[in-house]
Amino acid sequence: MKRASSLLALLLAMAVTAVAQTHYEANIAVGGKAGMTLSRTNFQPSVPQSLVGGFVVGGTFRYMEEKHFGLIAELNVEQRGWKEKFEGYDYAYSRKFTYLQLPIMTHVYFGSDKFHAFFNAGPSVGLMIGESTSSNFDYNHIADIEGFPRENRYTDQMALKVKRKFDYGITAGLGMEYIAQHKQSFTLEGRLYYGLGDVFSNKKSDTFSGSGGMSIAITLGYFYRIK
Repeated sequence: MKRASSLLALLLAMAVTAVAQTHYEANIAVGGKAGMTLSRTNFQPSVPQSLVGGFVVGGTFRYMEEKHFGLIAELNVEQRGWKEKFEGYDYAYSRKFTYLQLPIMTHVYFGSDKFHAFFNAGPSVGLMIGESTSSNFDYNHIADIEGFPRENRYTDQMALKVKRKFDYGITAGLGMEYIAQHKQSFTLEGRLYYGLGDVFSNKKSDTFSGSGGMSIAITLGYFYRIK
């Protein structure tokens, strides 16, 4: 992951340099986006889980040059978490964390006057602003639940308190843009986020040495060109 972080930092620096060295007319646009997320938490040791659904909504600032490069900064509210898997049982448990997320990405695009394909990639930081848990059993007193499948699985994560509300990671996405008018356009994007920080404490005495988040987001966006 250190190599991946270094590569994304290099790409971002190259894009900034390319933008600074060209003399084409700038394209500056602001807009918004909204969509859904599917996420999980990368526990170490592993926890049986499936993807949990959430939402993402936010605002976007984009600076582009006419030679295929640009920068994007977003401020999003995004949900991530995990859903426990209980094969053969009727138990249900899911936990979601809501983040205020700030990705700053290189924007590479190409295409015609009406359609663009694009690739976004860069670092992202976030701050947890809320959390919620949904369960059909008392996860604080699992030992008292007769017949609960405790063998060969961890259960501490269900009641663990959040240790770190600050999050950071890398994000990358592919998408397409339709330019409806000279100043207006619409986008569709699929994006992957990989968290490098841990939500829970990861000391040697703790249950988990890793608890970073990972999500896939599908969003629709709108841009209005202001320059």
